[in-house]
Amino acid sequence: MFDSMKIRARRSHCLEIFNAAVSAVLPANFLPAHLPAPPEKGRLFILAAGKAAGSMAAAAETHYLDALGFPAERLVGLAVARHGYGVSMRVVEMIESGHPVPDEASIEGARRMMALADLAGADDLVVFLLSGGASANLVAPAGNITLAEKQAFTKILLRSGVPIDGMNAIRKHLSRIKGGRLAQHVAPAQLVTLALSDVPNDDFSTIGSGPTIPDVTTLADARGVIARYGIAVPPAIAAALDDPDNESVKPGDPAFDRATAIIAARPADAFAMACIAAEKLGYRVVNLGSELEGEARAIGVQHAAAALRAMEEGGKVALISGGELTVTIKGDGIGGPNQEYALALAIGLGGASGIVACAADTDGTDGGAGKPTDPAGAFVDPTTLKRAAEHGLDPARFLENNDSTRFFAVLDDLHQTGPTLTNANDLRVILIGD
Repeated sequence: MFDSMKIRARRSHCLEIFNAAVSAVLPANFLPAHLPAPPEKGRLFILAAGKAAGSMAAAAETHYLDALGFPAERLVGLAVARHGYGVSMRVVEMIESGHPVPDEASIEGARRMMALADLAGADDLVVFLLSGGASANLVAPAGNITLAEKQAFTKILLRSGVPIDGMNAIRKHLSRIKGGRLAQHVAPAQLVTLALSDVPNDDFSTIGSGPTIPDVTTLADARGVIARYGIAVPPAIAAALDDPDNESVKPGDPAFDRATAIIAARPADAFAMACIAAEKLGYRVVNLGSELEGEARAIGVQHAAAALRAMEEGGKVALISGGELTVTIKGDGIGGPNQEYALALAIGLGGASGIVACAADTDGTDGGAGKPTDPAGAFVDPTTLKRAAEHGLDPARFLENNDSTRFFAVLDDLHQTGPTLTNANDLRVILIGD
């Protein structure tokens, strides 16, 4: 019998494993070792964009001002993160903007960042701190695209099920700051980009749509993604994707003559620490894939089958996976890929005893309404389906309506962390055995 005390203990283990993963990718822990030496006579510009922009900029500001004693009067900076992810700093200014749907602050953040980059001269150093979420946090629409049109098209993309690389291939060709264009504003200053990856395979140009990174995708690639997924394209968007002036900045462009780029932390770092934490708790770790992609509900079903097989084999096992799953939205519910995965997992497990799981986003918010109060993910245990039935909930109907948040909210099974101020992809942990 897997009683309530054991369930609580396993949930606690899930939290320990998740928190260990998050700690591995906190900017204060990983960033200082990668920061370049400050300029000898010029100014130091700290620019940051993405969900971890505030914490990355704060770590950099502390390093330069306190650890190195760099003069504050020679430092300027701007960080743009999603709402709720702001950090108070002494010199670097902070803007909070929309995510996953951009807002007026996203426009203002991009405008101010490009203007600041334009001020950098040949003696200056620009440190650009990049993390996932920058695609929505920095928005400078190309052509005649309005913010309202950009917002509407973003919602279409988010419902389409397009993987992040395809989505960002489109975004880079609808922007005046993405796809290497910010690097053109920085030149001729020295540019060092330090990134916290949140994408499978750590594709540098995909992280935040690569504002300072050469882009190998093309307008034709962007149009190909749209055709492949049957996405309805408004006239202004179509016109921009047909305009050769909106081609992104390619490798070999002079904008990158004094530019270097380093991935300072990656999802693999968080994943490795999660595995170590699980082993310390006495579990035999089985890696289900650290860079998974695909439909959240389909992966949930697959992992349920794997968990049931592991249960039959016996032993104390932790099935751990990472990556970024997607949801093709067909209903009108509220949720995110981790919660949808968890709901499909619960259905697939069928209330099997001895299995407790948690699926959550390391940034602390999983889909939802774009609010910092959105849940990070959800828990599943042997009582999930039983308690759902007691509340009159049909899990299959909630899954069909993409309404996983409401399902788990009724059961008090949402994983609520608040903003973690980092972003290194999703983590899914299934703990098995008595």
